[in-house]
Order: sequence, then C-alpha cells, then structure tokens
Amino acid sequence: MNETFTDAQIAAFLKRSYFAVDGLWFVKAEGRHGLAEAMDLDEAVWEIMPKVQAREAAKLLDIEGGSLQAIQLGFSFKLTAEGYDFDMETSGDEVRFIVKMCPWYEVLKSSDRTHLSESIADRICVKEFSGWTKELAPDAEFQLCSRLCVESDNSECCRLVFRQLNDEQGEV
Repeated sequence: MNETFTDAQIAAFLKRSYFAVDGLWFVKAEGRHGLAEAMDLDEAVWEIMPKVQAREAAKLLDIEGGSLQAIQLGFSFKLTAEGYDFDMETSGDEVRFIVKMCPWYEVLKSSDRTHLSESIADRICVKEFSGWTKELAPDAEFQLCSRLCVESDNSECCRLVFRQLNDEQGEV
C-alpha cells in the first residue's frame, strides 16, 4: 500500500510521538529507579539532544554557526517546530526570546505533573538552551531570566536571553 501523506500530517505525527516518547521513558525510568535517577537520566539526555538538534537545524537552514544571528534563526526554528508561542527581540549584543506558551509545560499540566516544573526548568531547560548556545554561538552565553512554569516566579512568560560575550567578559 502506497498512500500519499502530506508533510503536515507527517510532521504532526512525529511531533506527537516526540513529546510522547519523552514523557513515557521518563515515567518508566521513574517507576523503576525513582524520581532522582529519572531526572539525572533526563538531564543527561538533554545535554546531548541540543547538539543533535542544533546541528540538524544548521544543516537544514544552511546556518553558519558562531553568531547571535545563528541563534536567532536556529533557535526560532526549534521553538516553532515544537509548537511554542514566542516573540523574539534583538538589541546590540543580545537576542531575547519571550515564551508565552511552552508545549512541554502544557504536557506537564495535562498529566498533572506540574510539581516537576521547577526542577525541569532549572535542570533540563537550562542544560538544553545552553547546549544550543554552545553549538550555534560558542562565544555567547545563555540565561534563563524568568520561568513561566514556576508558580513562585509569578511570571507570565519565560525570558530566554542569549548574550554575545566579549573578551573582557571571559571565555566560554
């Protein structure tokens, strides 16, 4: 059987599978090894995943790494592909992403797992977004300035700041 499927159908299927497998393996690891070990494993995975993603984005979009412009294009591609609602601002030596809706947080809410949000933001998001920085703009730094998913932050968005370092600010 040889059906014709649209790119949108295939993308929707793969996106749903991507989110599902991330959650399923975590729940299974947590059940077998406990929450602490599952979080350690998740952090190890998300230390490597941004390398894979950023390199593929660079290849697909013909991005030359090493600049904030690479972050603008590559990271926008990532957020768009995963279904984030975000705005991007640039000024001087900074690129800022203002995330108004995070699909990962939506998954946590729908599965009644928001108690993990702060740990995920601090361990996984920081690791992942720093990984994108290292791949696409090694002379830049990443800072998570506010977290949508952490109730005590009282924030309506995540603020992700990518800042170009100069020689006086130190080496990356």
